[in-house]
Amino acid sequence: MLVSKTEMPLTKVKLIDSICRLGVGYHFEKEIDEVLQHIHKSYVENGEITLEDSLCSLAMLFRVFRQQGLHVSPNVFNKFKDKQGNFNENLSTDVEGMLSLYEASHMMVHEDDILEEALNFTSTHLESIASQSSPSLAAQIEYTLKQALHKNIPRLEARHYISIYEKDPTCDEVLLTFAKLDFNLLQSLHQKEFGNISKWWKELDFSTKLPYARDRIAECSFWVLTAFFEPQYSQARKMMIKVITLLSIIDDTYDAYGTIDELELFTKAVERWDISSLDELPDYMKPIYRSFLTIYEEIEKEMRKEGRIYTLDYYKIEV
Repeated sequence: MLVSKTEMPLTKVKLIDSICRLGVGYHFEKEIDEVLQHIHKSYVENGEITLEDSLCSLAMLFRVFRQQGLHVSPNVFNKFKDKQGNFNENLSTDVEGMLSLYEASHMMVHEDDILEEALNFTSTHLESIASQSSPSLAAQIEYTLKQALHKNIPRLEARHYISIYEKDPTCDEVLLTFAKLDFNLLQSLHQKEFGNISKWWKELDFSTKLPYARDRIAECSFWVLTAFFEPQYSQARKMMIKVITLLSIIDDTYDAYGTIDELELFTKAVERWDISSLDELPDYMKPIYRSFLTIYEEIEKEMRKEGRIYTLDYYKIEV
């Protein structure tokens, strides 16, 4: 296991944070959960973090806990306020701490007023710091302000963080090499998947049959990767891309092309869910409906293999 039990808690959390940001956390889900559960049990009382450390470390700890779904109060940041109840202006000289607090502030939930204050405080000061910093530091700050970690796409964050982590003199070379290899292997898998999907899309020839419809195959493929990128979900990605791409075609048909009478026929055909309904549809709608049922059959075949045929009932209901 990468996280040794002999390390200090914040050292463990920093390594876990790096593992996750490098995009390889899915390899160590059980170990990460066990370590964070142990640290949370040992250093959080009634939701309050009891560890004493720098703003950078405590903000990171808070963010990682919340990312993992562990309850923790933001009151730990009260110690960084002045007598007037405002964040201490001296914090603006701690760039790493400010960046860490900024990222932590995006984990706010309802009534986390202190995190709202932290977001406003860090945003204002980081913009000022960026204008007076070296080009490299300014670029890092501007990237963070533009795309907070919690709101970023995992694969894009992994690619970005690899370039940052390899410049860190304290980085784990083994972990860095592993992250690069994993990124390249996953990228190769995703490219292969997209090639197969593109072939399927081309064979449907909807660009010719349905010229009014948008070609969103690349967009839908990328969208699915934001939901789950891990290799074990390859089959799920394939099915989901097909479903949402076809739903996009149906959306365009309803919004921009079909008449009321034609759309009523299509709606009834979907409700019946029967290939015999095909004959009642206009010619241009037939390939849509046929593809709709074919995708369902593909999903049914896969779910039967996995012993989860019951999930098809939910598919029909949602569609």
